[in-house]
Amino acid sequence: TGRQSHLHLLVQGRSQICPFPMRNLLTFSPHLLVSSLHPPAQPLLRWATSQMCSNVTVDGQHSYTAFQMRSQQSLLWVMWYEESLDGRLAPQGRRDMEHLARRLAARFPALFAARRRLALASSSKHRCLQSGAAFRRGLGPSLSLGGDEAEIEVNDALMRFFDRCDKFIALVEENETAMHQVNAFKEGPEMRKVLEKVASALCLPVEELNADLVQVAFLTCSYELAIKNVTSPWCSLFSEEDAKILEYLNDLKQYWKRGYGYDINSRSSCILFQDIFQQLDKAVEESKSSKPISSPLIVQVGHAETLQPLLALMGFFKDDEPLRANNYIRQAHRKFRTGQIVPYAANLVFVLYHCDQVKTSKEEYQVQMLLNEKLMPFHHSNETISTYADFKDYYKDILQNCHFKEVCELPKVNITAIDEL
Repeated sequence: TGRQSHLHLLVQGRSQICPFPMRNLLTFSPHLLVSSLHPPAQPLLRWATSQMCSNVTVDGQHSYTAFQMRSQQSLLWVMWYEESLDGRLAPQGRRDMEHLARRLAARFPALFAARRRLALASSSKHRCLQSGAAFRRGLGPSLSLGGDEAEIEVNDALMRFFDRCDKFIALVEENETAMHQVNAFKEGPEMRKVLEKVASALCLPVEELNADLVQVAFLTCSYELAIKNVTSPWCSLFSEEDAKILEYLNDLKQYWKRGYGYDINSRSSCILFQDIFQQLDKAVEESKSSKPISSPLIVQVGHAETLQPLLALMGFFKDDEPLRANNYIRQAHRKFRTGQIVPYAANLVFVLYHCDQVKTSKEEYQVQMLLNEKLMPFHHSNETISTYADFKDYYKDILQNCHFKEVCELPKVNITAIDEL
């Protein structure tokens, strides 16, 4: 076989496909703290710790002890979030990025070998720059080049394309009616049951709670588990079914704001999609002309909001039926689950291979995709390995018709019907 034949892909029992992975493109979202989720927790905390009542009904029986224990747990909870943490990467996030770098280096040792050139680009957000620096530190001295964030190229045009898409901003992000399915679910029977249970647990009139406040409590529970590795007292408010309902609420929002809900959500990401293929094309051209690969390893650091539209553009995790406020039960086995698609430190990897011993020239260049370090089957073949030619051909319409300015240009006439998005 060809060069670097020691490289193996040890995934799902597969042996090596071909010996030379030429280029590795990654886009990942950092582990982050979001300030806007925390201030509303303060009134909820006051309710949980100061509201007293003589008893609470649990399964038809009066149980003061149950409430007393829950109140004591809440009283022990300390508001740990501070303004100084706004937009900063959590310590656990730094560790996640360092460990991700080490795992990928172990998986693709030839690509991460000493003196290999690393091209590192990032969103301008501080947490993304910190994520890029942490990733580089995780690679060790051969590629880390220190922790100076100034060495990371800031590229918001690719990593925050949604900020530059006027059509998306006007018709989705700043259009309250675009989230009508989300708002309907907040007022629906499933959320009503959750509100009643939480109100009962906190000994509050249900009218004093709303879906947003309950979601804050649930997110506080999940954040503390992910960031601090502790079971928050807020978790005691929710059952497994409550968690599924609140998960659906979040999925519903992301579906309509970043996923398949409106075409502009995914189409706005085509500028990033084009760039990925341009880099892969460049590597193929350099290989064919026997030139050194100028950028064998490209790392791009963005957001969950960067990855979700891109995956939707590529057609991944699309359900037969759209997510709506009235089909929660029917969507119990949905593909579109943001907690699995874009968890903390989510990553999408493209690996291009140059294969020497092949029957046809078409098979010489092959590609794999990994999402969160797991191989993804391609739509056109349902296989986890594809010739680069077939992969590119499958998406040729998107690649040929991506004109970001035209895609994101606002219509010249007023549009009030969101169906036209």
